[in-house]
Amino acid sequence: MNRIDRLQAILTQLQTKKVVKAQEIADRFEISLRTVYRDIRALEEGGIPIGAEAGVGYFLDDNYTLPPIMFTTEEASAILMAGKIIPHLSDKNVDHAFQDALYKIKSVMKAEDKELLEKLDHSVKVFTGISEIPQRDSIYLHDIQQALVNKRVLKIAYFAKYNQILSTRDVEPIGLLYYALNWHLIAYCKLRQAYRDFRLDRIRELEISNETYNKKLDKAFDEYLEREKEQHQYFEIEIKISEPLSLEIQESKYWYGFLNEEKKGSKITMKFLNPDLNGFAKWILTMSAKVEIVFPIGLNTILLEMIQNICEKYQKS
Repeated sequence: MNRIDRLQAILTQLQTKKVVKAQEIADRFEISLRTVYRDIRALEEGGIPIGAEAGVGYFLDDNYTLPPIMFTTEEASAILMAGKIIPHLSDKNVDHAFQDALYKIKSVMKAEDKELLEKLDHSVKVFTGISEIPQRDSIYLHDIQQALVNKRVLKIAYFAKYNQILSTRDVEPIGLLYYALNWHLIAYCKLRQAYRDFRLDRIRELEISNETYNKKLDKAFDEYLEREKEQHQYFEIEIKISEPLSLEIQESKYWYGFLNEEKKGSKITMKFLNPDLNGFAKWILTMSAKVEIVFPIGLNTILLEMIQNICEKYQKS
């Protein structure tokens, strides 16, 4: 990216937040802080009223307005691609809001770009393999976001699958996580006096209360994630397999914590990071005797026990 384009992009970035840190700009464009300072001075010399708060960041004067931003075809295409995935990662309310935003983006594009996007729209599909599961009208994504922004306590009716009990909770939300194909609310539960993970599709009712709470959300969320990492042990795993087998598992390996691979002679050495040795051993069993376990040794023991149990079962029958 040349400097003129970068200056324009920095100006656009300054419009996205109340205050933008110099480090955020440096990270985005992979430049030094010294270069950021020079670019900000160049924008100021060009007549852009940029304010600075020591130790915090840069901001645009409230009275300064810019003409509407024009999207490039590449940027609009990327947003369209995201729109194809949104319905599978959210609920109908969020999907409708995103589609409305996409219409606004299309409305400011040139005619030839609109035609290109229309062609692309019909040529891109997302197949998840679980299309028979209907999309819910709401899993409260919008309400939870509002509660996070305003630091409001949520009153929820939550169905716990492990004991099949529906309970009511007052919780202080600190973040949203998406993993294992579901959205999760991370919040401080007043009933349990501890942080808890609530799956959104198990929330039966949700109400934003007038009660507020005082927490630094970014700090509380980061601390929660760090604690989770410490509490859940992950095992480093290394295996050797043949090249033909490595091609067979090109898709499935990512479900088991694949890190990297290296070809050594006729074998492929693969490394994984996985929290469940038993689950990993079951996967290896599907590859019969084509896998050599380098470490951990305990994985061999688990496999041997599984094989012995299978042999005993079928010998009896």
